[in-house]
Amino acid sequence: MQHLHNRKENQLSSGMACELSNYGKGAWVNQAYSGSPPPVNRNISTVYNPQPMFHSSLENMNHMNMPNPYSAVDKVQTYPAKEKSGCCSAFFKGLWGTAALTKDSKNNPEVMVKANLKELLVYIFFLLDLCLLTYGMTSSSAFYYTKAMTDLFVQNPGNSISFSSIGSMNDVWTYMEFNLLDSLYWNTYYNNVPFVNENQSLIYYENMLLGVPRIRQIKVKKNSCKVHEDFRREITECFDVYKEEKEDDSLFGSVNHTAWQYHTEKELKGSSHWGLLSTYSGSGFYQDLAKTKIESIDIIAELKENLWLDRGTRALFIDFSTYNANVNLFSVIRLVVEFPATGGAITSYQIRTVRLIRYVNTWDYFVMGCEIVFCVFILYYIMEEILEIRVNKASHFKNIWNIVDWVVILLSLVAIIFSIFRTIKVDKLLSKILEQPNIYADFEFLAFWQTQYNNMNAVNLFFAWVKIFKYISFNKTMSQLTSTLSRCALDIFGFAIMFFIVFFAYAQLGYLLFGMEVETFSTFNKCIFTQFRIILGDFDYDAIDRANRVLGPIYFFSYVFFVFFVLMNMFLAIINDTYSEVKSELSSQKDEFQISDLIKQSYEKTIMKLKLKKEKISDVQKALDSGSSELTFQDFRDALKGMGHSDQEITDAFSKFDQDGNQTLDKLEQEKMKQELDEKRDSLNAELRNLGNGMSADDHGETKDFQRLAQKVTHLENAVALIMSKVNGITEKMESRDKMDRHMNRDDESRPASGGNIQVSLTRTQEQAPPTWSPAVPMGMPRNHLYPDGGWQATSENSSSSRH
Repeated sequence: MQHLHNRKENQLSSGMACELSNYGKGAWVNQAYSGSPPPVNRNISTVYNPQPMFHSSLENMNHMNMPNPYSAVDKVQTYPAKEKSGCCSAFFKGLWGTAALTKDSKNNPEVMVKANLKELLVYIFFLLDLCLLTYGMTSSSAFYYTKAMTDLFVQNPGNSISFSSIGSMNDVWTYMEFNLLDSLYWNTYYNNVPFVNENQSLIYYENMLLGVPRIRQIKVKKNSCKVHEDFRREITECFDVYKEEKEDDSLFGSVNHTAWQYHTEKELKGSSHWGLLSTYSGSGFYQDLAKTKIESIDIIAELKENLWLDRGTRALFIDFSTYNANVNLFSVIRLVVEFPATGGAITSYQIRTVRLIRYVNTWDYFVMGCEIVFCVFILYYIMEEILEIRVNKASHFKNIWNIVDWVVILLSLVAIIFSIFRTIKVDKLLSKILEQPNIYADFEFLAFWQTQYNNMNAVNLFFAWVKIFKYISFNKTMSQLTSTLSRCALDIFGFAIMFFIVFFAYAQLGYLLFGMEVETFSTFNKCIFTQFRIILGDFDYDAIDRANRVLGPIYFFSYVFFVFFVLMNMFLAIINDTYSEVKSELSSQKDEFQISDLIKQSYEKTIMKLKLKKEKISDVQKALDSGSSELTFQDFRDALKGMGHSDQEITDAFSKFDQDGNQTLDKLEQEKMKQELDEKRDSLNAELRNLGNGMSADDHGETKDFQRLAQKVTHLENAVALIMSKVNGITEKMESRDKMDRHMNRDDESRPASGGNIQVSLTRTQEQAPPTWSPAVPMGMPRNHLYPDGGWQATSENSSSSRH
């Protein structure tokens, strides 16, 4: 028999079916789901684990087994056909749907929360990958490697003096002749047994010296400054402070060698160095040492004898590099001695411990996998930003978080490009050093840019963490920080003008009063940082008092009073008052849909689904509790049919345990079904208990109200199913009577069948008018998923019976 509510077969007459076919597929779609495709048939394996008859917390109650009360013609006239979209557009909408979701969620808080939650989940994976990538390139051994090199070459006095204690040009030669060479060349063990390769230096027995060290100096021209006329007879030569335009590039000395010839920065492939007194170029006069200690001693002795360092020398650089295979780290070391025009020597050093060879062990290859995933994420976010720009146009850049997005993307692109460049450059340089071990290993350039690369990754990771505020700011609690700062920004800007007027006035005063005697006030820049340290409580009052016994205390106490006690407290008062206003406004605002509400909804949906499954299990157990040794399919079907179950569910459940296929469950088969039902029920009870333990009292109250409402709807569904079952019975009887009439009046073919007329009339009545039991929207209640605009959607899971 063809059922009224079965979509698999056409329940209308052929004429009506042809008429509806002219309107296309849209004529068969339920009006409650405008523009939506028909529901997909789902096969249900067992009756105790069925697909719920309505999904997502009663939001799709139109999935119940009811006929469509609206005519197909009205559907076509009221709702236009759904716009077709290609596979590519569907793919991009699913993968990069943030722009569309953001546009559609301006007036829908629930959609906005879901869009932000989707973005947040994707971004958490990106942030996790970035953290693994960033920390995977660093090593805790880098600090200890740097400390070992610092102790050996800077702090260790050795047999003479330490590098940090150098105070004159004589100390420089003493350090280079003894301590430097002793620290550079390790050719024997502590028992004087030489290494296997005597020409190879292994510092601390673990760190290989790459190539040979290089010493380089920068000079200024003779008479680069003017001497006062009163001293010109006594002082015939004058050497100014270092400036690049006064750099000496003339040949000097009696030996024709690189140490006595000037080389430009381009020839040396060097770079400028930011020292304590000035910034020095990468040019100058250089001398490479040898692979052995004895040869290097002779080179330094020759330079000292020929007065290589003189009055015009302004900076001396000692460069060399080491490699530790145990931790796969390079240490690029530069020792700098600056000779100010005042005389003496000022030392500084720069030790860069970097990882230039990236892929050696298993962890390195795992980091390489993270790099590949990182590149995929950057491509994803680039496409995301392009789509958002297409939607929002120029207004896209009015949001500060979108600017942060582009900062992260641009820094990431630079990091990717440099990583490729670094890998290629290191391979070329290492191959060159291995082929020519007696040349200088210039890793300064790579070490500098590797350090900048690490700094860039650190900044990028910082912005990546800050960007999380973009996704949690929709919560009113999380938005207090951004709301407070944005509201008081104008007041803070006005206060900052007043603050820095006073601050810089005191900085000028401190520089002029104590700059000649106190190191922390020796330059204007140092004065600024010193005054910030005073605000934080870090200061040396005795040094100020010694520099000026009268104005020192006046400066200190007046500065502390006006800046610390007055201005700083005004700054805190501005932020505190603004925060109080923001907090009071947020507390008075109506609670919007937040992520906690979304989680609560999901929790309630899960509870409801579990309870529905449990009720269906109870229904099946009731059908099995008849006590009969054999249960026929008809009895099983009649029992469950009255409880509102569909024929498909009943047939699937029965056929699973009817192993012999005789349409009867014997005692053994009934026991198997009961056993599996008990196991499933116990599992559902355990899940319900676990979910219930995590609920608060308010959640329990809300869930009970929700469950009462769901229970009422379930009863309504059962009643509707019972009505439909009776309608099916009447239809079957009418069909049987029609067959009997046709059999008795076989000769009279022109006589129409009354049962058929009644069936067609019944079908049309059901299509043209809603049934009396169709629920209406309550007064004052907004239309939502529980009360859709249309009627109940007919599904293919309704009860059906075959022709007899």
